[in-house]
Amino acid sequence: MTVIDCHCHIYPPKIAARAVESVGAFYSIPMDAQGGTGEDLLVECAGSPIERFIVHSVAVRPDNVQPINDFIAAQCAEHPEFTGFATLHQDFADPEAEIERAIGLGLRGLKLHPDTQGVNMDDPRLMRIYEIVEGRLPVILHCGDYRYDYSHPRRLKNVLRTFPKLVVDAAHFGGWSVYDLAVEYLEDEQCFLDMSSAQALLGPRRTAELVRIYGPERILFGSDFPMWDPVTEYEMFTALPFSDAEFAQMLHGNAERFLGEKITR
Repeated sequence: MTVIDCHCHIYPPKIAARAVESVGAFYSIPMDAQGGTGEDLLVECAGSPIERFIVHSVAVRPDNVQPINDFIAAQCAEHPEFTGFATLHQDFADPEAEIERAIGLGLRGLKLHPDTQGVNMDDPRLMRIYEIVEGRLPVILHCGDYRYDYSHPRRLKNVLRTFPKLVVDAAHFGGWSVYDLAVEYLEDEQCFLDMSSAQALLGPRRTAELVRIYGPERILFGSDFPMWDPVTEYEMFTALPFSDAEFAQMLHGNAERFLGEKITR
């Protein structure tokens, strides 16, 4: 079985060190000397069962959008292990045209991070973007942060109710650092949830409990590279008390359903 890491950030070599440092500062998490390039990701996972990766980056300004999408597309062309997701920004002048361009580049979905982009998840500008991609592209949405309201789980619930055909990965169990609050809003909603950037905070027992609450059929394996080492995250996750069939769903099958395509090595 090919394991798919559904949540990986990658950066160009010339800015990778600075980008990794910035991410660590944003979350007050020491990043040590971890690399953040696509090559670094592949080196970290070499020899492990993790052989496919959804990769993306986040535009914090409108003028970042096209260069990032070009970079992610180029990385996917260079590394067949990668499935690339586009970025957009709420103030980008023509989101519809850029979505069409991203699809033409071969990008297979969209990643948005309301907290670092400084916008409410259900802001009308983002709602317009969801309307454009509904039924066409899956979306990874950063969810939750005790410091901000931008990505509060109640906002995601509003998005899901407004766009019922939108395929969404509610990242970080639907609410980074507010995991239990996320359950109140998302337990019965129609979305996937990745478990990235959660295990170190939750511990194994609560991680397993959240998987059971949402159901293994909704959970995607993700590491949030370079925040965390994918292989270590995989080893922690596969030590949890789930059946082989459940792990097959969470490590591979659900990712295929999320993407709407078969993934092989």
